Amino acid sequence: MTMSEDWLARQFESHRPRLWATAYRMLGTGIDADDAVQEAWLRLSSARAEGIDNLGAWLTTVVGRVCLNMLRSRRMRREVSPVDDAPEPVAADDPERDAALADSVGLALLVVLEALNPAERVAFVLHDMFDLPFEEIAPIVGRTPAATRQLASRARRRVQGRTTVNTDIAQQRAIAEAYLTAARGGNMQALLALLHPDIVLRADSAVAAALGAPRTLRGAAAVAQAVVAGARRGLARVAMVNGAAGLIAAPGGRLTVALAFTFAGDKIAEIDIIAEPAQLARLDIADLDG
Repeated sequence: MTMSEDWLARQFESHRPRLWATAYRMLGTGIDADDAVQEAWLRLSSARAEGIDNLGAWLTTVVGRVCLNMLRSRRMRREVSPVDDAPEPVAADDPERDAALADSVGLALLVVLEALNPAERVAFVLHDMFDLPFEEIAPIVGRTPAATRQLASRARRRVQGRTTVNTDIAQQRAIAEAYLTAARGGNMQALLALLHPDIVLRADSAVAAALGAPRTLRGAAAVAQAVVAGARRGLARVAMVNGAAGLIAAPGGRLTVALAFTFAGDKIAEIDIIAEPAQLARLDIADLDG
């Protein structure tokens, strides 16, 4: 590596945490974010760096375009066949990556972003989360600045409509207990009454492998059917999971499965089913009466 290549690599590394955080918010998985950042490095290493006036802006533009292409490709694959592109919780051991995600939008919002089309998602993330002006975002999404502003505004309304979270613990508990009763009894109608029409259920790899099921399900009917089919495995009780009412199974006092709920009004809008030991160890579990 020449001196100029070494300098360029150091400059790129100084931007990597922000680039990775940007890509993660747009793509929802750490693996895809890694790929997008690596592609940005490949493009930078083959470009004439001396012609780049603002390296940070140039790299953000490249990552934005790469992410847009990846989102469009993902959307096309979904139209052909179901694809498990579920957003992933990140529990990185890399301090720089942890710092970049310190103000993370959180897994729940990543799921909401999945409902946006690729251009809306890119415009919303770059403007509302990273303060890029619409004049800089417009070339990335191939729109005029005015049209890009409309994309972000439409995305913002959709996000705000899906992220009105219910924080009433007593009501959460009642909903979780009703869910548990309906699941154990195989009561589809009762479950459908509790689930948001656009609910997203995500299972981690351990759950998906055990059930032979996809990692992501969308829509109340599909989720209710899966819940009834898997209810025979049983869940022990309602508990607090990461600050909200959820469900856990802990035979012999050993936590084996947790369901983390996100509530919107009187409905369950998102369910995360976690069984991987490393992920379970990171959860905040507490008794509702404690």
